[in-house]
Amino acid sequence: MTGADYLLPFRTKLRSMRTESFGADPAGARMERIRRSPHFVDGVFQNPVGARTRPSGSTVEFAKIYFHKEQRARRTPTGTVPVHATTLADLAAPPATGLRLTWMGHSSVLAEIDGRRILFDPVWGERCSPLPFAGPKRLHPTPLSLAALGPVDVVVISHDHYDHLDLPTIRALAGTDTVFAVPLGVGAHLERWGVPPSRMHELDWNETATVAGISLTATPARHFCGRGLRNQQHTLWASWVVTGPDHRIYHSGDTGYFPGFRDIRAEHGPFDATMIQIGAYSEYWPDIHMTPAEGMRAHLDLQGGRPHGVLLPIHWGTFNLAPHPWAEPGEWTKDAGEEAGQAVAFPRPGEPFEPAGKLPAEAWWRAVSQPIAHPWRRPRGAESVAETSRGDMDLAGER
Repeated sequence: MTGADYLLPFRTKLRSMRTESFGADPAGARMERIRRSPHFVDGVFQNPVGARTRPSGSTVEFAKIYFHKEQRARRTPTGTVPVHATTLADLAAPPATGLRLTWMGHSSVLAEIDGRRILFDPVWGERCSPLPFAGPKRLHPTPLSLAALGPVDVVVISHDHYDHLDLPTIRALAGTDTVFAVPLGVGAHLERWGVPPSRMHELDWNETATVAGISLTATPARHFCGRGLRNQQHTLWASWVVTGPDHRIYHSGDTGYFPGFRDIRAEHGPFDATMIQIGAYSEYWPDIHMTPAEGMRAHLDLQGGRPHGVLLPIHWGTFNLAPHPWAEPGEWTKDAGEEAGQAVAFPRPGEPFEPAGKLPAEAWWRAVSQPIAHPWRRPRGAESVAETSRGDMDLAGER
């Protein structure tokens, strides 16, 4: 780099870096198909119900909270996250029950369902950012390399944000024979990164593709899209239903709570397992991410209003993306599951489990967490509000 390079305007530098990580905008026949979508109105994709996609409230107040030294310390683990070192032996034998899930961290999940292998939102990169030197960095390593993962039948992408669609990961997978299932418009990014259109199924909401006897249906979600400074809302976001001959599962992607979960259940449910976003929530963006309580409510909606199947919490523990404490999503989800009588799996990243078998239930995050406040807890029994308020700050390992 020469001295003159430093004189280039910052926006010009950003545009020069767009060639890779920013992906590509839909154009041509792809854009024509987008314009025909019933969910593309007034030049942008629309949510199923209204949603504010930009942070609400005072930017100054949010910055004070986000950059406060003590609060920042609570948003990271105090020690090494106990990752399960997934091996070929873990995944070599087929699941005894026909369904096995392996949470790789954040929203990345390997689902082995009825003899097929589905990889949701794979992010193996070190940062979820367009820049290699800035942006949220991993808080734990990936449990195994992509090469050690073995063949994958389908890669499913929920939307094009950096913590769900990762350039180095997609490039690596583009060199395999796997098929990709993505929401409408997202194929433009993949095609630019080396995935041929012949290996893509690009779906609008409520459209289905069948791969190797497994059906994959893009279902509505309440979120938004975009990878650049200029977000045109020309790529769709989705949750996903995957159905095999004997099992059915659901992956929420990123979404705020909305009544459409009940409609998804009526059309596709109930489910043997759901993978539900329960992290990176904030009062500054309540419409586009769910709290653990809302995630539990969504799971119950997807199951017909009653405890059923297994909930696997996702979108937490791997990246620092919101003001809440690092371990709070796990702790709150554990409480919500106990209160609802719903089975919840808490695997360490990389720990395979079968929803029909013994579930990983240990609160592993407590060993490497700052003290956790529990403001969501209700008074129990004869406890007074005063007693509850005095006791709502526990060490992570105390209950």
